[in-house]
Amino acid sequence: MTDLQHTPLFALHEELGAKMVPFAGYAMPVQYPMGVMQEHQHTRTQAGLFDVSHMGQVILSGADWDSVALAFETLVPMDVLGLGDGRQRYGLFTNAQGGIEDDLMFARRGDALFVVVNAACKDADIARMRAGLPDTISVGPLEDRALLALQGPQAEAVMAGLDPAAAAMRFMDVADLTLDGIAVWASRSGYTGEDGYEISVPADQAEALARVLLAHDAVAPIGLGARDSLRLEAGLCLYGNDIDAGTDPVEAGLVWAIQKVRREGGARAGGFPGAEAVLHSLHDGPARKRVGLRPEGRAPMRDGVALYASETAELPVGTITSGGFGPTVGGPVAMGYVPDACANEGTQLWGALRGKRLPVTVVKLPFVPANFKR
Repeated sequence: MTDLQHTPLFALHEELGAKMVPFAGYAMPVQYPMGVMQEHQHTRTQAGLFDVSHMGQVILSGADWDSVALAFETLVPMDVLGLGDGRQRYGLFTNAQGGIEDDLMFARRGDALFVVVNAACKDADIARMRAGLPDTISVGPLEDRALLALQGPQAEAVMAGLDPAAAAMRFMDVADLTLDGIAVWASRSGYTGEDGYEISVPADQAEALARVLLAHDAVAPIGLGARDSLRLEAGLCLYGNDIDAGTDPVEAGLVWAIQKVRREGGARAGGFPGAEAVLHSLHDGPARKRVGLRPEGRAPMRDGVALYASETAELPVGTITSGGFGPTVGGPVAMGYVPDACANEGTQLWGALRGKRLPVTVVKLPFVPANFKR
């Protein structure tokens, strides 16, 4: 672990007995003594605290909101200009072929844009923004801030006990809160399908805030293992698995993230990398689709498992991109890509697992309904 970067909570993770693993260049907790299964269920029923400080936090600023928003729209197919102050959206960096270079969150803070990108992509994303945005837009990485996520049905009560304003926030609201005397930027969002908050905090106050949150009876520390099983049950994409530079937003099932104003016929249609390819896919439909999959039996089918149209077919029709055991579902769950003709709910496919072909059924996503506060 000596050659890996450490988040501001590294010493706390070790104190709490975490099993540390390499992840995106950082030493990160994969699980605590509670274990992945109990951590998953604790987040579903109470509240889990995640360290996501390895992710990139960036502030974009310029002369005014319009100039910042319109500049950022040249990099993403989202409606940035129409974002209200104190609101957040899910976004995608696309390439010239319409593929996804990264997925991200962006929030309006007055005339500035606060962007959170994936850890493995943050250097490339910062370089992309610096190269693609005009000199009038400042790209400022926030290397002095940590990022925590408090997720689960008890998250609101925990947060509101520290700052009552947290209770009034809706899904995708952002606000300045003060938690036990610590000033933070909070968004009502997360990566578990549960209600919760993501909290940007000065790095030198991150451990103190984590200890305050963990002191609450409802809160337990949660590692990467449960984070992955929670997001999989929620049908959420993991960059590098379910979406990548060769995947377009339409086949990935992320059309909902492209607002009408950026689509064909919209007031600001196109104008982002790969717009022609993405808008063509929107108009004509994709050749393949990301789908939910339920393998029969108890054996999980993980990423890379080939999918076949029949038990004896010679050539695969698709591939699983994420898979594992779903503790809430009580069985294996997976996501993957299949041809449009095989994407209907109830379609039976066959997965190649340890030299055998085992049945897999196409199902609707998510596996566990979202519990966001609308």
